[in-house]
Amino acid sequence: AYDVVLILRKSGQDIRDCKVKMSAERAEEAPKVFTRINFHFQVIGRGLKPNLVDRAIKLSHEKYCSASAMLGKTAELVFTHEIIED
Repeated sequence: AYDVVLILRKSGQDIRDCKVKMSAERAEEAPKVFTRINFHFQVIGRGLKPNLVDRAIKLSHEKYCSASAMLGKTAELVFTHEIIED
């Protein structure tokens, strides 16, 4: 979420808050590694452009987030978002 906020601010967006709700599925047998992780971003601000929010989330997980890079080796990562007008 931190990267998403920074990217949106650098893009001139009036972002007020960003929250991420996560859920995950794990393998049935040990070691019970994550097989799917869902990230749902709630991006709060004024007049946020959907294409810039999409871009910020994509850049965050593809380029800047080391946790996504590691977890993406074993789990399917799913990213969704909603924009909430403040």
